Formats: sequence, structure tokens, C-alpha cells
Amino acid sequence: MVELLDVITVGLFTAALRMTTPIAFASLGGIFSERVGIINIGLEGMMLISAFAGVAATYFSGNPWLGVLAAVLVGGLLGLFHALLTVKFVGNQIVSGTGINIFALGFTAYMSQVLWGSRGASESVQGLEVVSIPLLKDIPIIGDIIGTHTPLVYLMLIITVLSYVVLFKTPIGLRIRAVGEHPAAADTAGIDVFKTKYLCVMVSGMLAGLGGAFLSLGHLSLFAWGMTGGRGFIAMAAMIFGNWMPFGAFGASFLFGFADALQMRLQALGLLPPQIILTIPYILTVAVLAGVVRKAIPPSNYKPYVKE
Repeated sequence: MVELLDVITVGLFTAALRMTTPIAFASLGGIFSERVGIINIGLEGMMLISAFAGVAATYFSGNPWLGVLAAVLVGGLLGLFHALLTVKFVGNQIVSGTGINIFALGFTAYMSQVLWGSRGASESVQGLEVVSIPLLKDIPIIGDIIGTHTPLVYLMLIITVLSYVVLFKTPIGLRIRAVGEHPAAADTAGIDVFKTKYLCVMVSGMLAGLGGAFLSLGHLSLFAWGMTGGRGFIAMAAMIFGNWMPFGAFGASFLFGFADALQMRLQALGLLPPQIILTIPYILTVAVLAGVVRKAIPPSNYKPYVKE
């Protein structure tokens, strides 16, 4: 009979941190976008196309870091496109984001067929190598959990802290929050509302791009169609559950990452049918949103701003 200690292990928490990384990147991206009043429901599509771009760039260059750079740039360009539609042309934010998600599925399948002759998966490429942090890796238990990972895991932790500092401890963060809460007042105070919106939505796409790059280069070392598996939507749930705060979003992302790691662990142990186990992260997402969505108060005014 399988005991609890066979399920809850140090390896489970190590895997949870890995699974947290792409969700946290996208969730932080969602915060930057929503803090200026733009809903970025296209995080899923941005992650997927960026994951593809990262593998494609690595495939042709042989350098995974060029792949990461390509993923970030593509994510930023998609963020710019979303900003153009919603800021300049005052388009519906939900429709724009949904369009990006639908486009991502078709575009990546078509380009995968063109490059590798398969719509299902790419050829394997060189992924990011894991690194060990001196001293940290030697600490009992803690070192086993966070001491050895790919650099993007540590970058995620650093960006979480930097996001908090930028948003709540710097003048630019005050401007960002002012643009989201009351764009007319921010404009009167001399803040370039449109420039701020463009910048933050692009940053949102770039962070989603990092999440996609982790999936394809830091986790699998290949591209698989639909490999994001709804993580962009889970990231939005983590953002709401975390009350649009960087540390809150990270904590919520870890909760979802833990659920993802747990379902993989349960599959390995064969405790439940895989069809049931695979639903755990999504059931948790629905349960969390059902519990907090009525209490959550968005920090921004999502109405398009039209300068008079």
C-alpha cells in the first residue's frame, strides 16, 4: 500500500518549483498588463508561439540562449500587437486576446509541419543546462529543492522580486498604477498614458515568452503542439488569486505548480486512473476562481482611454 511519504517527497517540491516557473512568468506578465488596464487573455497563445520560436531559433543556431532571446522578442511583438488593437484601435480586449490564442494553435501547427514535417512535435534541440548554486545546494532539504535548476527558474524568482520593487517602490511603478486606476488623472499629471500602456503590455508578452521558453527549452528540449496545456489561463487564475500582487501571484502559481507536480507523481505511482489525475490542476483552478472571483477587486479601470 502506498503511504503518504511515498507521495509527498523532496522531489515533489523540486518538481513543483519547475512547474511553477512558466505559470509564474505568465502571471507576472498578466499583472503588468492589467495594472495599466489591459486584460491580456492572450497569455496562452503568447506562451505557445514563444515556445515554438525558442525551439526554432535553437534548431537553426544551435544555441538555446538565442532561442530564449527569440522567445522573449516574439512574446514582446505579440504584446505590441495586442496593445495596438486595444489601445490605438480601442478594440475589445477579450476578443483580441482570444484571437491571439486561436492564431497560436494554427500557426504553430502549420510552421511545425513546414520545418519538421510533423504537426505534433519538433525535432529535439539542445536545451538549457541545469546549474547548481554553490553553498545553497549543500543545505539539507532546501538545497535539494532549489539548489539545482535551469537558469530560468532562478530568473523567475529574481523577476518576481524585481516586479514588486518596480511596481511598488519606484516612481515608474506609481505611474503604471496611476495609468491603470485613473488614466485621465495620470494624463493631466503629465504621464504619457498610451506609452505606458504599450510598454507594460509588451513586458507582459515578454514575460509570457519566458514562460514559453522554459517549457520548450528548460523542460522538454522540443516543441509539442499545444504544449502550454492551458497554463496561460491558469496564470490568469494565479494572478487573480494573488490579488494582482507579484508575491501573491508567485504563491498562487506555486499552488498550481504543486498540483501539476502532484498529478505527475500520482500517475507514476498508479494510484488513480490517469484521466482523473490529469484533471487535478484544472479542477483546482476552477475551485480557486469560484472561491475568490467574487471577492477579488481588480486594481485597474479596464475601459479604453480616449484622450479628449
